[in-house]
Amino acid sequence: MNFPPTNFRRRTLLLTGAASVLGAPALSYAAADTLENYPQRTVKVIIPYTAGSIGDLVMRPVLSQVGEKMGQPFVVDNKPGASQQIGAELAARAAPDGYTLTMGTQSGFVLNALANKKLPFDPLVDFAPITMLFTVPMYLFVRTDLPANSVAELIALAKSKPGKLTFASIGNGTTSHVGGELFKSIAGVDLLHVPYKGGPEATNALVSGQVDVFFNGGNTFSQLKQGRVRVLASGGLKRTVAMPQLPTLHESGVPNFDVVSWFALFAPAGVPKPLIDRINREVVAQLKSPALQEKFLSQGVELNPSTPEQLGAHLKADFPLQALIIKKAAIKAE
Repeated sequence: MNFPPTNFRRRTLLLTGAASVLGAPALSYAAADTLENYPQRTVKVIIPYTAGSIGDLVMRPVLSQVGEKMGQPFVVDNKPGASQQIGAELAARAAPDGYTLTMGTQSGFVLNALANKKLPFDPLVDFAPITMLFTVPMYLFVRTDLPANSVAELIALAKSKPGKLTFASIGNGTTSHVGGELFKSIAGVDLLHVPYKGGPEATNALVSGQVDVFFNGGNTFSQLKQGRVRVLASGGLKRTVAMPQLPTLHESGVPNFDVVSWFALFAPAGVPKPLIDRINREVVAQLKSPALQEKFLSQGVELNPSTPEQLGAHLKADFPLQALIIKKAAIKAE
C-alpha cells in the first residue's frame, strides 16, 4: 500500500537533492560529526499517549538507562490526542538529526492510515524504523459489577440489551476500538463505542462504571490486580505468557478473534543509517535486560526488540493484515 508523501517531506527531499546537485559536501561532514559525537544534548522521544499509559510506563525506565549509557538524557515528551496523530505529525516534521524520536504503534501508524483518508503524515515514507519495542495482547476487561462472568454470558447480556452496553477505546481507529468493533462483528452484538483520550482515562471510566467493556493491554493490569476490574479473555489466538490460565476470545466462542498491538521506535526519515543503527544497539541492549523483561511481563507486556530492517518489514506486512480486520470490523475510512 502506497501513500503520497506529505508536502513537508517533499520539500525536505527537494532541498536535500538541491544541495547534492550544488555539490555541498558539508552535509556529509555534518552527518559524520553527528554520528561521532552523538548525542551532544538531550534527545526527545515523543510518546503519543497520556502520562501513565502503557507506552509511557515502559519507555521511561528504558530511556533512562539508554541516557545513562549514551551520556545525555533521553526524555519522554507526551503528546496525546487525535488517535496519536498529534504526536506522530510532530515527529514527522522534526529535523532528521537524531534528537527527536517517536513511539510509533500499530494503532497510530497502520490502523490510522487504513481508517483515515486525511492522515497528515505517511507512516511508510516519513519515518525511519529503529526497533520494535514491545507487543501487548488485547484483553477483554469488564466493570466489576457487570452481570457477566464469561464471554458467553457477556454476549448473551449484550444481545438482551442491544445498543445499551458500552465499550471504551483510546480513540477512533485505535487497537482498542478495532477490538471492540471486531468483537461486535464476530459475536453479532451491538455495543456503543465511547472513545477516550488515553488508556488511563478509559480504564478509570471502566473502574467507575461509566462504561461496561474495555479491550486493552497492560496498563489496566494494576486495576485488575486490585480487584477494580475483571478480565474475561485475552485477544490473541494463543493464550498469553502473562496469564496462561485465561482463555482466549477465540476459545470462548468468538472464532478467529486476533488482536495484538505492537509498539516501536522510529526517527524522522532522513536520519543517517549509522546513527539509526547506533540508537538501535543501545535501546535493544536495554530491552533485553532480564529485570525489565520480567517486570513488564507481569503487566502483560512482552518486550520484543528487533533490527531496523525487521521492523520495516513488519510495518509493511501489517497493512494488508489489518486491512482485512478493519473490513471485517466494518470500520469505515474517514
